[in-house]
Amino acid sequence: MARTQRATIQDVAVLSGLSICTVSRALRNLPNVSDHAHRLVADAAEKLGYKASSAASRLAGGTTGAVAIIAPTATAWFFAQAVEAAEEVFADSGLDTILVSLRNKPSVHRKVFSDLTALTQRVDGVLLINVDLDETEIQALSASDLRVASVGMHDVPWDNVGIDNEDAAWQATSHLLGLGHWNLAVLAAREKRGYSVATSQQRLAGFTRALEEQHLTVHPDLVIDADSSIEGGRRAMTELIAHRSLPTAIFAHCDEAAFGALMALREHGLSSPKDVSLIGIDDHPMSWFMGLSTVAQPVADQGAFAANLLVERLQNPEASHEPTHHLLNTKLIERKTTRRKRGTEKHKHD
Repeated sequence: MARTQRATIQDVAVLSGLSICTVSRALRNLPNVSDHAHRLVADAAEKLGYKASSAASRLAGGTTGAVAIIAPTATAWFFAQAVEAAEEVFADSGLDTILVSLRNKPSVHRKVFSDLTALTQRVDGVLLINVDLDETEIQALSASDLRVASVGMHDVPWDNVGIDNEDAAWQATSHLLGLGHWNLAVLAAREKRGYSVATSQQRLAGFTRALEEQHLTVHPDLVIDADSSIEGGRRAMTELIAHRSLPTAIFAHCDEAAFGALMALREHGLSSPKDVSLIGIDDHPMSWFMGLSTVAQPVADQGAFAANLLVERLQNPEASHEPTHHLLNTKLIERKTTRRKRGTEKHKHD
């Protein structure tokens, strides 16, 4: 029976039981991959009929041999991890990489996307990492000569890889609700247009949906703006402690914001989970060390997978298959910063 869809590197990863990053390296015969992993990948690729793009291939129709990776910031952990994984794939495929950080500034965002001429002169393709584009910008990119792929975007006319951000936030919030916490706050990334992070609305929507399923609402004073940084989380938590009533539990839109919240709690003689339960999203390497409950996402795999899709488009521009959207799995990880609300051990809310 003929396959109705072409195999992807994600299919190989699932069948082999390995990460997308490991599969990508094995398919290109790169170092630091065990013989056992090579065999698993080779067997899975053969069964699926998947072949990696050749590093020796010339870009069909390309002129620069380069791609741009555009991210809201180059300093936050998520973006650094995704960018590094993508850069490795591009380098292995014989492509030079130009990193464009929007530096979380609307002025820089406008300069990059208001006129794509500069980009088209420098690169053949663009990988967007969670960049929040308006409809005009999306249409302009789609109509340009650039090949495009993205991480963490929605309803875009090109290949995209991400997670279900609404569901991840729903998982985190439902965990708090399941522990008997009904008075919740959220450290949300409600940036103004042009601040350029694409996931914030979906995560706030997931938080809201989990509350609505329990017929609850959150007070506007308990929705605190916090950017994707430790200092952003620290400022937001300090504001919550100083000027608003402290809830029993808090959902932070990313782990780094949660780290900042933990710092602020300590500065005010408070702690988690004794005074407030706290959960984030990411599974940053420091989350284990700090005992932070979180929803884990495969960050490097998202960058590597999207980069592989862009390489395929660049090396096979005549391919006419429709753009694909791939969602990778997330997983709730309960650690020390969340616990059942006192007084609800025996009597749960109906």
